[in-house]
Amino acid sequence: MNEGTWSAARAALAAQQRRRLAVLAGTIGRDNAFYAGKFASAGIDAARAVADRGIAGLPFTTKAELIADQDANPPWGSARSEPLAAYTRYHQTSSTTGRPLRWLDTNASWQWALDCWKSVFAAARVGPGDRVLFAFSFGPFLGFWTAFEAGCQIGAHCVPGGGMTSHQRLALVDATRPGVLLCTPTYALRLAEVAESDKARPPLTASGVRTIIVAGESGGSLPAVRARIERAWGARVIDHYGLTEVGPVAFEDWDRPGGLYVNEAEYIAEVLDAAGQPVPDGELGELVLTNLGRLASPVIRYRTGDVVRARTMPHPAGPAYLWLEGGILARADDMVTIRGVNVYPTAVDAVVRAYADVVEFRATVARESAMRQLAVEIEVRPGADAGATAESVALALKEALGLTVAVHPVATNALPRFEMKARRFVVADA
Repeated sequence: MNEGTWSAARAALAAQQRRRLAVLAGTIGRDNAFYAGKFASAGIDAARAVADRGIAGLPFTTKAELIADQDANPPWGSARSEPLAAYTRYHQTSSTTGRPLRWLDTNASWQWALDCWKSVFAAARVGPGDRVLFAFSFGPFLGFWTAFEAGCQIGAHCVPGGGMTSHQRLALVDATRPGVLLCTPTYALRLAEVAESDKARPPLTASGVRTIIVAGESGGSLPAVRARIERAWGARVIDHYGLTEVGPVAFEDWDRPGGLYVNEAEYIAEVLDAAGQPVPDGELGELVLTNLGRLASPVIRYRTGDVVRARTMPHPAGPAYLWLEGGILARADDMVTIRGVNVYPTAVDAVVRAYADVVEFRATVARESAMRQLAVEIEVRPGADAGATAESVALALKEALGLTVAVHPVATNALPRFEMKARRFVVADA
C-alpha cells in the first residue's frame, strides 16, 4: 500500500467513524441518562458538537465517574441506553484499583463485542476447525467469555479450561492437543513451570500448541516475556488488548509483531497528553477510546490510563489502522517515583524476565525514612546459582532504571503464583 492509497484508506475510515459517531451521539444524548446528564452539564448539544468538532466536541469519561454513577444509582448505574429488561449479560472489571465496575450488555451489544474478537482471531490466523483451549477461570471478566463465544461462532473447536488446577489443564492439553491456547502471559509461564517440574511428561514444545493468544496483562508485548513463553512452548505469542467497559480493542497481526493494531472500524482512538491534547505521532500519551457499536452501553472518550506510543503508518502492507508500537507500555497510575526516578512496573518486568533462571519475582516499593526504596525478591530455577542471579538482576536494574535496587533470592515456592492478572508490583506505602 503506497502513501496515496494509505491516505485514501485513512480518509474513508475517518468518514465512516464520523457517521457512526453522529448516530451514537444522537442515541445516547436522548436515551442514556448518564451521558445526557454529562452533555447537559457541559452545556452542549451532542449532535451539534460532533458536527462542529468531531470527537473533540464531546467530554471525557473516567472510570471514577462511572463508579460514582453506580454508587448513586445502585447497582447498575445510569450509563444504559435501553430499559434494564433488555440486558442479558453481566460482567465486571478486575478491580485492581478499587471496587469493580459493573457492566451490562444487550444481545446486540454483546454480538458487537464478539465481532470485535473475531478480528483478533483473524489476525492470529485462527479459523474454522482449529482447536482452541481457554485456560481461564471463566469468572465475571468480559474477555474470557467474548473470546470463547466468538471462537464458537467462527467454527473453532472451543475447549473450556475453567475450574481446573494447572496439572489438570496440562492433562487437558495432552488429551485434546489444541493448536491454540488462550491465557494471560503470566499463566502461560506458570503452566510451563509446572510442566517442567514433572519429569515424566513430554516437553511443551511437543504439545501441538502453535499459537498462544495472551491478554489481561502488558507482558504479551514485552520482548523478554514473549521470548520466554515462545521458548517454553515452541509456539508463536499473539498479543491482544481490551477492557470490560470498552470491549476487545486491539490485536497483534501475525505478519507484523511488536505492536497492536487498534480496530478503528469499531473504535475511535486518541492518544493525548495530560492536558487532553493530541501528542505528535510516535510520542508517548494516554490512550482514549470511544466504542462505536456498543450502543446499549457505550463509553465516550474513555480515559483508559494506558500509556502508548502510536504510529499512523507503521507498515505499508498492514491495515490502515493506528498501530501501538510495543503494545500497552504502562499504566499512568502505576508509575511510582523512587529517589527522583519515575518507575513503571513494566520496566521492572522487562528486566527481570530476561533471566531464564528467574522463575517468579515480586517487586516492593516501601518508604525508608523520607525516601521510597525499591526491592525485588526472586525465585530461581532449582540448581541455579541464586546469589549470582540476584547480582546480575540487580546490575541490570541499575543500568535500566538508574537506581540501586536490592535483589534478594527467596526459597522455592515462596512467592505467589497467578492465573489471572499478576500482582508482582507492591507499593507498601500506598
